[in-house]
Amino acid sequence: MVELSALLHGFSVILTPMNFGLMLVGIILGVVIGVLPGLGGANGVAILLPLTFTMSPTSAIVMLSCIYWGALFGGAITSILFNIPGEPWSVATTFDGYPMAQRGQAGQALTAAFTSSFVGALVAVIMITFLAPLVAKFALKFGAPEYFAVYLLTFCSFVGMGKGSPFKILVSMALGFALAAVGMDTITGQLRMTFGITELMRGFDFLIAVIGLFGIGEILLSMEEGLQFSGKSARINAKVVWETWKELPRYWVTSVRSSLVGIWMGITPGGATPASFMSYGLAKKMSKNGPKFGTGEIEGVIAPETAAHAAGTSALLPMLALGIPGSPTAAVLLGGLLIWGLQPGPLLFVEQKDFVWGLIASMYLGNVVGLIVVLTTVPLFASILRIPFSIIAPVIIVICAIGAYTVHGAMLDVWFMLGFGVVGYVFKKLDYPLAPLVLALVLGDKAEDSFRQSMLVSQGDVLIMWSNPLVGSITTLALIMLLWPLISKLLGAIRAPKANPLAEQQPVD
Repeated sequence: MVELSALLHGFSVILTPMNFGLMLVGIILGVVIGVLPGLGGANGVAILLPLTFTMSPTSAIVMLSCIYWGALFGGAITSILFNIPGEPWSVATTFDGYPMAQRGQAGQALTAAFTSSFVGALVAVIMITFLAPLVAKFALKFGAPEYFAVYLLTFCSFVGMGKGSPFKILVSMALGFALAAVGMDTITGQLRMTFGITELMRGFDFLIAVIGLFGIGEILLSMEEGLQFSGKSARINAKVVWETWKELPRYWVTSVRSSLVGIWMGITPGGATPASFMSYGLAKKMSKNGPKFGTGEIEGVIAPETAAHAAGTSALLPMLALGIPGSPTAAVLLGGLLIWGLQPGPLLFVEQKDFVWGLIASMYLGNVVGLIVVLTTVPLFASILRIPFSIIAPVIIVICAIGAYTVHGAMLDVWFMLGFGVVGYVFKKLDYPLAPLVLALVLGDKAEDSFRQSMLVSQGDVLIMWSNPLVGSITTLALIMLLWPLISKLLGAIRAPKANPLAEQQPVD
């Protein structure tokens, strides 16, 4: 009852004309930021943070957090329509969302993505409202071994649950790890594989790689197939939305599972990107339509979008309760809190009730309003698919180049983007999966840092990964996921009825 009364107070704060107007502005800006590849929610919030210095902290956090919700929604648009992830966590959405758009089901895919995003965020906000103290206490237990165990679980589940060749998955992931190692070693400060190029000190940026692998790679593939000069048909109306909504309840198990995965990864914090990959892998393994994933299954859109929004929303909880940001955007918002003179921690819930519960109320209203905004503007985005490819392809290349350049303001990043585009094209021609490469590139350096810190603490003893029940259970689950194909074969062999040798003998005359 205490939480409910505080939440009602938060709604009274957020429903003032000023705050509600800032919420709408933030959502619309966030959708635009999410659509533009390379910009990203964290960058958008960082760019607009100085505009909030003259506002009250409550109004500022409402606008900035709604930019975050809008970016979460907007990232799915270009992923589904053009196979270009607008945000890192939208990569998994391209696997089935883009094939659906190619079949003329862009409206269904976008409706499923937006609705699933809303469901994931709603479940996470309800969790934040009622379980904040318990979750904050749990997050305090995470150190370097626990973080590495979470990353290991993500990698192993991708290898063990992948439907393709394990060898190709491992080769793709190994290349991603190698690319992630380029730059400055954060533990020793030494340079690795920079070859005297100053710009490589910061390594290969994940967004540049994604724009090249998916955006430019897809353009090259389409050019080889003969430049389709006719546009795709794509329409969405109330009937499409309603028909899609009637179909979604069939996948309630996937939605619940993906929400739990997202919340867990957001709090730990693993982040929205590994949450979307892990949720997609689990859905692919457990669904009866698993073999069809990658060809345009709506369940392959529901799983990553639900998990990404649940993780992105729940990542704000450790930021508020502990001052530990669970995502890059949460880190930017944490900087905003300090600039506004607020100290994150348990006392924030006591001393700044208007701020905390206004933010939580904006999570509820922001996601409802965000869903309405994106569903009403989807016809504008879906109609882009009707433009002939010969016209839209150069525009996409220019947008990709602008997105790559804006990440660091360096022309070399544009050349890197083109290089990754060639890699993406070659991978698709040789039927090598891109997802493991992307996953290893974005999480490789974080996993390496966590592992090396763990080894420094334990003086090289690997048994630190089983030093307590929490890290031990996660590590053991990771190994089970990795060896799951062998385990399933052994279980199948044990359960198979043994052949009766007497029954196979031929009758003797």
